Amino acid sequence: MAKQFPEIDAALAEWIRAQRMFFVASAPLAASGHVNLSPKGPDALAILGPREVAYLDLVGSAAETIAHLRENGRVVVMLCAFEGPPRIVRLHGRGTAVEPGDASFTALVRAFAPRDGVRSVIRIALERISDSCGYGVPVMRHEADRKQLDAWVDRKGANGLREYQLANNTQSLDGLPALRAETLRS
Repeated sequence: MAKQFPEIDAALAEWIRAQRMFFVASAPLAASGHVNLSPKGPDALAILGPREVAYLDLVGSAAETIAHLRENGRVVVMLCAFEGPPRIVRLHGRGTAVEPGDASFTALVRAFAPRDGVRSVIRIALERISDSCGYGVPVMRHEADRKQLDAWVDRKGANGLREYQLANNTQSLDGLPALRAETLRS
């Protein structure tokens, strides 16, 4: 049933690109810390190489993944087939948050369609690539992408987004450092 892959080959890359959403999980080192699991939308995941992926990290109410990556780097991306044959793919690895102002941000963000509200790009060096049956995943149909985040970003404007991120995204729920305040202020 389950299979490990040495790398993302052409067939696996095609399957990954066809999925409409994925999930990202991370955790702090402290046993008392909050484990984080976040859904991510379409066109936010890019395959950078056979053992490297990245995704757009959009402005949100918290910055747990960024904080966990700064602390320990551990992250997993999970994709599920909600249409077609059942399948789950997990991409385990070590990630880094690349923020605007970082030397590699501009080149890295070009791997994606232009989007407002990008607070970082999460780059992941893959250590384990595997799939499993996905028999328990329901069949669902994609109706539409939600427009609320884009509308919220537009209403906030650049200054409003910076203020929001300074208030909500510079540390995790557990007090770990997340977005760098000095980057937001520049």
